[in-house]
Amino acid sequence: MTHRPLIAVPARFSATTSALRYAAEVNARALVEAVWRAGGEPVTLHPHAPGGTADPAEVAARLARFDGLLLPGGGDLAPHRYGAADAHETVYDVDDEQDAFDLELARRALADGLPLLAVCRGLQVVNTVLGGTLHQDMGGPERDHRHVRHPVPLAPGSALARAAGADKAEASCYHHQHVDRLGEGLTVTARAADGTVEAVERAGGDGWFLAVQWHPEDTAHEDPVQQRLFDALVRAARRTV
Repeated sequence: MTHRPLIAVPARFSATTSALRYAAEVNARALVEAVWRAGGEPVTLHPHAPGGTADPAEVAARLARFDGLLLPGGGDLAPHRYGAADAHETVYDVDDEQDAFDLELARRALADGLPLLAVCRGLQVVNTVLGGTLHQDMGGPERDHRHVRHPVPLAPGSALARAAGADKAEASCYHHQHVDRLGEGLTVTARAADGTVEAVERAGGDGWFLAVQWHPEDTAHEDPVQQRLFDALVRAARRTV
């Protein structure tokens, strides 16, 4: 059997999961199935950052056994993580341990050139790690991107366009925040019609990296353009094996 590259996927804390009877750590089934279809072995990582502080050496050691990293969607980052003095009333599901762990994972992966696909919150984590900021709220139900699908043009010649094998994507979005100030070294490779940053890449960075604000896992089972993003991650991870 062909070796499946190990793709680390940090879990998301969930307060209630009736099937398990206890609070749980979860990942979306659609997400891990997209990695599996691509030929990867998705492995859930327990977020460990007691007191909201991650141990860089511990994170590096844990990440060293993996061939790639997928940073999934989830709740909002605490605004203080990107220098904001106050939190907008709509900020939700903030968890300091989750934040600290995800931020350190992104920092380590970027430093080591580990293949990295960042989705929704994952893009925001990377942007924050690189010194960027976020709009905390897009302006309510009439302006946010919850339960929205829209066509997004992809920058010609970008890593995103190459991975997708297309010049546009039908993006399935669920977010009320988006990039404000772009992180150092990042380049925008897709925007929605309203100007929202939908994808970024890192100019001159080591390793394979791609980040999208939408959720490709939502439609990857039926849309080859979305599935190809996971395929590209696993291909890059296979080259590190």
